[in-house]
Amino acid sequence: MFSRRNLLILSISIVALAAFLVWRNLDTNYANFPPTANGPWIAFGDSLTEGFGANADASYPAQLSKRLGVAIQNLGVSGEKSADGLNRLPRVEDLSPRVVLLCFGGNDVLQGVRREEMISNVGVMIDRLQTRGSFVVLIGVRGASILGDRNASAFKELAKEKKVLFVQDILDGVLGSPSLMSDYVHPNEAGYAKIAGRIEDALKPVMSKLR
Repeated sequence: MFSRRNLLILSISIVALAAFLVWRNLDTNYANFPPTANGPWIAFGDSLTEGFGANADASYPAQLSKRLGVAIQNLGVSGEKSADGLNRLPRVEDLSPRVVLLCFGGNDVLQGVRREEMISNVGVMIDRLQTRGSFVVLIGVRGASILGDRNASAFKELAKEKKVLFVQDILDGVLGSPSLMSDYVHPNEAGYAKIAGRIEDALKPVMSKLR
């Protein structure tokens, strides 16, 4: 029989081996990891990126920037759909961004844009950013039927296809919580802090190669 000490050593060894295998495989899990582009970090999206419902310094990109110690340029515009983002993409491409935090889709669902069109637009944005050498983080928006839970699997499949880091459900635990919301769709400062923390957790394992 294993002694308690031997069992502890075995458990630690298994955990260490698993961590090593995850670390070793990071280079092949994502496209452009590490990124070849050397421009700024960009947060690109709609009102959830812009920070509607809170002061500019309380948007999720602003709070995430402080948490990571990395400057993040906020290029979010309220009301935009994925097609608007695609039209505005050249401005982002010209910056040769090292990392792009990409968050579109909420307005598409609210305005009845076909899911296939939305996914296609986001996919084209990812392709073009990856051509520039950018590391793309795809941010999913769901949490209630009004924002399209039915689209969650489509975004997950897109992330897998394009080999991008996927942060899903950023409004989970935020949407519908009065203390975290400024209105029925947009977070307040505390809500954006929760979103920033969720994205920070997803980025921690890869940060050493993104700075």
